[in-house]
Amino acid sequence: MDILNDISIAAPEALLIGVALIGVLLGATFKQSFNGLSRLLGALALAGAAFLAASQSAVDASTAFNGLYKVTPFIAIAKAVSYGVGAIALLVAGGYLHRENMNKFEYTLLVMFGSAGMGVMLSANNLMTLYMGIETLSLSSYVLAAFNRDSRRSAEAGLKYFVLGALASGLLLFGCSLVYGYTGFASFEQIAAADQSIGLTFGLVLILMALSFKASAAPFHVWTPDVYEGAPTPVVTFFSTAPKLATVAVLANIMFTVFGVYEESWMLIIAIVSAISMLVGAFGGLAQNNIKRLLAYSSIANVGYALMGVAAGEVNGAASVLTYMTIYVITTLGMFGIVLAMRRRDGQVEEISDLNGLSTSRPGLAVAMTVLVFSVAGIPPMAGFLGKWVVFEAALKSELYWLVAVGVIGSVVSLGYYLRLIWAMWAKTSDEEALEPADGMVSVSIYGATILAFPVLVIWIGWMTGIIGTAAAAG
Repeated sequence: MDILNDISIAAPEALLIGVALIGVLLGATFKQSFNGLSRLLGALALAGAAFLAASQSAVDASTAFNGLYKVTPFIAIAKAVSYGVGAIALLVAGGYLHRENMNKFEYTLLVMFGSAGMGVMLSANNLMTLYMGIETLSLSSYVLAAFNRDSRRSAEAGLKYFVLGALASGLLLFGCSLVYGYTGFASFEQIAAADQSIGLTFGLVLILMALSFKASAAPFHVWTPDVYEGAPTPVVTFFSTAPKLATVAVLANIMFTVFGVYEESWMLIIAIVSAISMLVGAFGGLAQNNIKRLLAYSSIANVGYALMGVAAGEVNGAASVLTYMTIYVITTLGMFGIVLAMRRRDGQVEEISDLNGLSTSRPGLAVAMTVLVFSVAGIPPMAGFLGKWVVFEAALKSELYWLVAVGVIGSVVSLGYYLRLIWAMWAKTSDEEALEPADGMVSVSIYGATILAFPVLVIWIGWMTGIIGTAAAAG
């Protein structure tokens, strides 16, 4: 039956929504006794969704729900990585949520509904499906940012994210209305075959602006440092990984498959956004003393590097984007895991100066942080170097020499604040009290991410790159 085929194609999202709805009932019934179990249930559901999505990467492109929904190998891999990272981000949040009196089952449900929104927007094959997916993720994110009701900073972060996010949603709707008005179609396939027009180009630009906001690309990044600083650290861990990868993958997928015939209209725009993001992220991070704000600017810069692959166009660009973002989110997950692991009796560690003497007090964390920092900075032979190599190579093949030059400048400048972290850990001493022991799951995520960022797994990285390249070529 068609409905069973449709559900099988949307199986990862159906699993997440189904388990989340069951979680609502269990939470309402058992209340506080369900809080701890909810995270395990949510992580298992996300892991199951990742497995289902990964299994779809080996099949050809398929559509569901009368063409509203589409899965290709590229989309399937993006989903699998996003869900897998989301599961780990959910598990490592436990200790923090318990200490900060935020251990509520609603947190897990919001992450699950937001993750389902990621899947819907990745598989969107229609303008309204795209909007539904993005808004499902966005509404969950607004509540998560303000989840700590006892923190004024968290409330401010949630409000700022909501107000600016609503503006971006308006731009997205306006762009979709222009595209629909000038083509008469909402289906991506029909839009791709429609005649070019100036109104369609304006609609495309507005959609690009909205997606750039969601991805934290400059100059639409103004919310990112404040939200990262004010929101609870586990929430920021989730924001900076799974949704980031999903949004960049959506942007790349739409540009290549829907607006591919308009490359002359959007490639230069994407290249300019990429360049601005790399420079803003590099220079903006130099002035930061708060670790989460610094990592916010790092994320802006890294989105710029990923967009370099989008600007390169088509198969090589798509493969480089997904490779880069996969390496980035794994590394970032480890770095935020270290931030979660560093806590003293008076509260969470957030300033760069709090890293002083970490090599003496917690040498394991210091080594892990050093490896992860080198990776995200793109220093060979770490995994992050491969990520930058593939996007630079894609840009060079498209003769975007000026963009590669900007990327190199941004990489060199950003070393300034990455090295500040290492200098604080290894060259300075601290008179502060010792750090409390890290939670077991946090430690596993930290050292797991460190291993994946280390050069001994070049074989694994090459295998992953080959799979992503094949998926990009197929879909």
